[in-house]
Amino acid sequence: MITGVNTVTVWVLDQDSAKTFFTEKLSLEARIDVPMGQGMRWVTVGPKNQPEVQLTLMVPGAPAQDAESAEQLRSLLAKGVLIGCTFTVEDCHAAFKELSARGVTFIQEPQQKPWGVSAIFRDDSGTWQEILQPLN
Repeated sequence: MITGVNTVTVWVLDQDSAKTFFTEKLSLEARIDVPMGQGMRWVTVGPKNQPEVQLTLMVPGAPAQDAESAEQLRSLLAKGVLIGCTFTVEDCHAAFKELSARGVTFIQEPQQKPWGVSAIFRDDSGTWQEILQPLN
């Protein structure tokens, strides 16, 4: 059966901009960046200490979506209503401070939740992402 997670899709408006955001602001490492034909490009990033986990930064469009669906997804990204990933951190308050200094825009400062200390930010495409200091 399922033994883990390998790839998670993060929808983005621009792959170059997203790659820069995730690597320079969040300190994820660039993994793969290859053309896939039909104007598609496979771009992945991931946490340095988790080589088995990667985020693929995907732009809406063919061949994954028809033109109308791709436009709807781009519209949702532009509105900033999509939710992305939860990134774990050792100290949410320290990570919040460091990421804020790097220009990351937070929409929720660190708060105690039943599952840990959480802060929410927007990536450069407008998607909500979370940093979490888990309870355990």
